[in-house]
Amino acid sequence: MESLDFLIAGFETAITWQNLLYCLLGVTFGMLIGVLPGLGPTAGTAILLPLTFGMEPVSAIIMLAGIYYGSMYGGTITSVLINAPGEAASVITCIDGYPLAKQGRAGVALGISAIGSFIGGIIAIIGLVLVGPLVAEQALKFGPPEYFALIIVGMCLLVGLMGKSLVRGLLAALFGLTLAMVGMDASSGVIRFGFGNPNLEDGFDFISIAMGLFGISELLINAEENLKAKATLPPKIQGLLPRKGEWGPTMKAILRGSGLGFIIGLVPGTNSVIPTILSYSMEKKISKDPSKFGKGALEGVAGPETANNAYSGGALIPLFTLGIPSSPAIAVLLGAFIMHGLTPGPTLMDKNPEFVWGVIASMFIGNFILLIMNLPLANVWARITMVPFKLLLPIILIITILGTYSLNNSLFDVGAMLVFGVIGYFMKKAEFPLAPVILTFVLGGLVESSLLRSLTIFGGDFSQFFQRPISATLLIIAIIMLIVSIYLGFSNKKIADDVEM
Repeated sequence: MESLDFLIAGFETAITWQNLLYCLLGVTFGMLIGVLPGLGPTAGTAILLPLTFGMEPVSAIIMLAGIYYGSMYGGTITSVLINAPGEAASVITCIDGYPLAKQGRAGVALGISAIGSFIGGIIAIIGLVLVGPLVAEQALKFGPPEYFALIIVGMCLLVGLMGKSLVRGLLAALFGLTLAMVGMDASSGVIRFGFGNPNLEDGFDFISIAMGLFGISELLINAEENLKAKATLPPKIQGLLPRKGEWGPTMKAILRGSGLGFIIGLVPGTNSVIPTILSYSMEKKISKDPSKFGKGALEGVAGPETANNAYSGGALIPLFTLGIPSSPAIAVLLGAFIMHGLTPGPTLMDKNPEFVWGVIASMFIGNFILLIMNLPLANVWARITMVPFKLLLPIILIITILGTYSLNNSLFDVGAMLVFGVIGYFMKKAEFPLAPVILTFVLGGLVESSLLRSLTIFGGDFSQFFQRPISATLLIIAIIMLIVSIYLGFSNKKIADDVEM
């Protein structure tokens, strides 16, 4: 009942004209990012993060959250109409969405995607309202040792699930931790890795790293691939609703996708691709006619699309209640929280309830806006892909540079962003995952501060971590996960070598 009272108060915050405007701008930008192939929620959120500089924290996060879940909607449109996924999670939608478009049923595919995305998003938000306070209440029992152990578990999950190669993933994670160590040590005041440069006394700016690694590198990759590509004219959209006999199986797929996506969103280290793949596989296995999948099965569109958007709501629970980002896009949101003076974690809901519930209420409103925008304007969004990339590239690049410079009026930040963009480009070409870099950079400062506070409590005795039940259990889980990840990494490498031989 208390959560309902907080939610009503949150709606009072969300329906002010300023926050409604920022919600509308966020979901609109998100749709645009989702429609443009190659950008995706992580790069898009990072590129647009400077727009929130100077805004009130609740308005800034409302806008950024709108960009995040709005991009999940937008990626569907080009997947269905022109077989070009706007972001990674929409790849699965192409399997049945594009065949439906070739059959003249593009409108039905987009209609059921919009309905499923709306239902999945709303169910996830309801889950956030119900589960979030319970998790936060339990998390309040955590002290610095438990919080340190929890972050270690999160880092092990994130590294273990990112990238094809465990070695590359670990190297990327170590790179991120090294970047996090640059600047003044909070406990001793010593400048680390400053090299006499005053610009490094406070460390690297999160914006420079995020926009460089995800934004600039994506622009370089897309420039390499798309400058010579020809745009494909999307088909016209007619009819948005399924036939009478298709509603039952489709709605069941939507409900299954909602539950699956929300649950996976709670697990740190996952990403939006995982629930879409699992949902598609589940729908195909339980279908009475699996042969129709890949040829235009509505369940093959409804399930993954719903799971995709339910995941985005579930993924906010670890962020709000534990301060643990469950994906690269959520890590960018975590950086935005910190940039605006907020610390996600056990005390966030207790100390800043108007902020948390205002953002949650805005997500209800944003999902309604997206449902209205998605159906009648699908043709308009699809035609954005007709804009030549050679025109989009300089526009996005200029916005990115101006946005980075405006934060601190620093050319050093701009230069750092461009350098990290080139580093990100070569890391992608060498198949090094970028996610561990940004995730460990964000978590590095948190794990260091909680470790130092814990050792102060313990008088420098590290063994006491294993004398506290919660921290000991979490650290043992982290060790087991790391051992399993290493074992699986070497096993997969051995199998690959045997296949090559």
